[in-house]
Amino acid sequence: MLENPRYDDADPQGILRVANTDDVAAGLAFARNTNTPVALRAGGHSYTGWSAGGAPGTDVPRSLVISTADLDGIQVSGDSVTVGPGAQLADVYAALAQAGRAIGAGSCPTVGIGGLTLGGGVGVLVRSFGLTADQLAGVTMVTADGAVHETSASTDPDLFWASRGGGGGTVGVVTAMTFRTQPAPRVLLFTIVFPFSAAAAVVRAWQAWAPKADPKLWSTLKLLAGTRHSTPTVTITGTWTGDKSGADTSVDGFIAAVGVQPTTHTATDMSYGEAMSQLGGKPERVSQSATSSIGTAALTDAQIDVLVQQAAAAGKVSGLREGGVALDALGGVVAEVGRTETPFPWRSALCTVQYTAVFADGSDPAPYDDYVRGFRRAMQPAWGDAAYANYCDAAITDPSAYFDVNTSRLHRIAEQADPHGVFAQPHWV
Repeated sequence: MLENPRYDDADPQGILRVANTDDVAAGLAFARNTNTPVALRAGGHSYTGWSAGGAPGTDVPRSLVISTADLDGIQVSGDSVTVGPGAQLADVYAALAQAGRAIGAGSCPTVGIGGLTLGGGVGVLVRSFGLTADQLAGVTMVTADGAVHETSASTDPDLFWASRGGGGGTVGVVTAMTFRTQPAPRVLLFTIVFPFSAAAAVVRAWQAWAPKADPKLWSTLKLLAGTRHSTPTVTITGTWTGDKSGADTSVDGFIAAVGVQPTTHTATDMSYGEAMSQLGGKPERVSQSATSSIGTAALTDAQIDVLVQQAAAAGKVSGLREGGVALDALGGVVAEVGRTETPFPWRSALCTVQYTAVFADGSDPAPYDDYVRGFRRAMQPAWGDAAYANYCDAAITDPSAYFDVNTSRLHRIAEQADPHGVFAQPHWV
């Protein structure tokens, strides 16, 4: 079962819950020998439902699902941690915090670290730690021919490169990942809420501030509407890993640039483990639609107005519980990596942009897909076709939207590792 209930009617040919690399190799051999399609699953959070192995509307045939969910071990050793791809992020954070170590990753507590990392891994400490994939030191992988590869920057470097943002299920089945860690920092977790009447001013000030602030500061800006909200909302949530006085100066400058006093402004100093748990909130399995852009340039005033209007329009979509847009700041150490050093090419971008719509289980997803894709289209004059691989969308048919200048190299590596297309996915490399 995937985390998105809209795919609960999937009917795969079977699900193989692997316990080791031998199980993976056996499953792949069966698929090759019987011409059975394969779908790969770790945490099951893919927006497209491709890992369901045959859900209606996904363009994926009934498949053998090879699930690595049970490969969830976590072993901290010195300044590194080795984890199975099925390890949920909340458990990884807890194990690291207990050892006084840290990595930068996302906020969804139930996401599998395998899929998160393979797509890049934009997270809540991304400006000071880098993408989750930037922290990778090694990957154990089974390729389509059943061979086991221990990859790193010096061993099978192409397979390792493809694993650092090239997307899940592109070149093989990952069974273990080793990350470099850092000492766990104290984290100042802050939330700022503004009236929606100030939304345009908030966006204008945020895009000038958040991607260029001290790398110890990260924030996300959310404009949301729907039946969960009496009125549309404007919320900034952020983290700071330095001295508190530096955060105060930076945030106060941002609020002054907005020119409107927030209705709520809270900040709490926490341990790394406490902050990651708080950011994750209570896991909720919800039906949703989503797609993305990459904020490659600052918006003009007219483009900001479009963004705000599109977010507010979520409240007019019948049955939409919560929807709108989230802008997650990039910059900091993300921009210190060359655009071809990993498959993630958006190193100079200001932010990743996620358009979402949550709706009742069992509802026709079409109007909600239309809303998020319409939002993306409305922003294309500003941001073009660029998108984030971890927010994949079946309506994006050109993989260069995700990988840009890295598409041809990723395609070549995928062809070499999987010449018969065992891991083929719709509109992928």
